[in-house]
Amino acid sequence: MPDTIASASAATAASRSLAARLVGVLTSPRDTYAQVAARPQWFGAFLTVVLVAGLAGAGFTATEVGQRAILDQQVNQMEAWGRHLTDADMQQMEGMLPNYKYLAPIFQLAFFGVGGLLTAGAAFVVFSALMGGDATFKQVFAVVAHSGVVLAVAALFSLPLDYARETMSSPTSLTVFLPMLEETSFAAKLLGSFDLFRIWWAISLAVGLGVLYRRRPARVAAALVIIYIALAVLYAAAVSVS
Repeated sequence: MPDTIASASAATAASRSLAARLVGVLTSPRDTYAQVAARPQWFGAFLTVVLVAGLAGAGFTATEVGQRAILDQQVNQMEAWGRHLTDADMQQMEGMLPNYKYLAPIFQLAFFGVGGLLTAGAAFVVFSALMGGDATFKQVFAVVAHSGVVLAVAALFSLPLDYARETMSSPTSLTVFLPMLEETSFAAKLLGSFDLFRIWWAISLAVGLGVLYRRRPARVAAALVIIYIALAVLYAAAVSVS
């Protein structure tokens, strides 16, 4: 039955526009990913996601509020890792702040480019090389590129809230429900690793990989969530110990 559904969806994948595919990832992911698998056009989706996230980040970091929030985040991270900042360190960091509006698009290009290749490579190795799937790397990367739409929406949603709150702490992480936790505690770091948009992205990617490899998306999603939880626990433990 899954093969029949995927084949039928792919057969109707005539020439859906880029805009329709991007919206479809959010509204009808299963049908959209079936069309992406049939016609693995990745460049338009990749470029759109990078531009949206990059311009949103550039707009935020061009403001005084955004620059101050970035500085506060950097200082907190370094102090959490046990580094004592001197006046010279602070001056150097403050001098870099005006450049972040130019670096934001470059960072997003690296994030979605390198991150997308690593994600697609890992999925290709697991499902194609180890489990005998017949999808090509181009198909896998096209699915990963389209799933980035969720992360671009996350940037559009979160950055205005970051500006209003004058902080870079995620407004969609689970720590917003327990603000009384000590910021450097294991519980706070663990809950801070669970972001609602990242979970949505993982589920969306699982749907895409499930359609592409003709496997139940629920099983793929369960595997991705388990990996996500394991990485979050390791990160929280490392930061807490430091």
